[in-house]
Amino acid sequence: MSVQPQMPKSWRSETKPHKFCPGCGHPLILKALGEVIDELNIADRTVFGCDIGCSLLAWDFFNVDTIQTHHGRTTPVIVGLRRANENVIGIAYMGDGGGYAIGSQHLVNSAARDEKVFVLLANNTQYGMTGGQMAPTTLPGQKTETSPYGRDTELTGPPVQGPEMVAAISGENAYVARGTVGNVRQLKKFIKKAIQNVMEGRGFAFVEALSLCPTNWRTNAEDTWKFVEKDMATYFKVGEIKVPGEKKEG
Repeated sequence: MSVQPQMPKSWRSETKPHKFCPGCGHPLILKALGEVIDELNIADRTVFGCDIGCSLLAWDFFNVDTIQTHHGRTTPVIVGLRRANENVIGIAYMGDGGGYAIGSQHLVNSAARDEKVFVLLANNTQYGMTGGQMAPTTLPGQKTETSPYGRDTELTGPPVQGPEMVAAISGENAYVARGTVGNVRQLKKFIKKAIQNVMEGRGFAFVEALSLCPTNWRTNAEDTWKFVEKDMATYFKVGEIKVPGEKKEG
């Protein structure tokens, strides 16, 4: 199965600079994903889908079949490809808007149906490509372009806890975790376990990655890492949330 024609060999072996802003977390997430694809030797079986938003800049990152979808529709497109060809390893890549806002219904239903696909979501607490507006993941009190006085959770409700939601509604063989670009080695481990979960046909897999956006956060290097490693990680707990075969106590 091929979603797009293979590029000429000279293109496939070429390296080039990425298109993300300086300090962005997407390249770190994508590097971890690319290393896993290579280590598992699955490039010829992988279909990589990317959403509208900053994630769309990953459309030509990998030597795999790639498809860019309408905003919020990456998950169902990858689900459809996987249903059409069970040999496909489908990866849906998106930001917090594509997964928790416009695409939330697709994430919820795919998890509830236990679709054998992997969803990888970058959480940088705001809408990066469109200028830094408030997102479902914006922290309480966080200032954005549309919450200049800080997010008021009495009006908007609390930030979405995506992995916890997915873990609650998915089947017993789903794999769910939250990693961070502050610990790429751990994030890579979560990504590998997620892909292996769908490769082996066990169940749905979902990994959220806490990411960086100093451009819209308007932070220097020190404050950028403080925000992701302390502020975000305090609210969004990093770790495995649901592992097939492991039962939670209580």
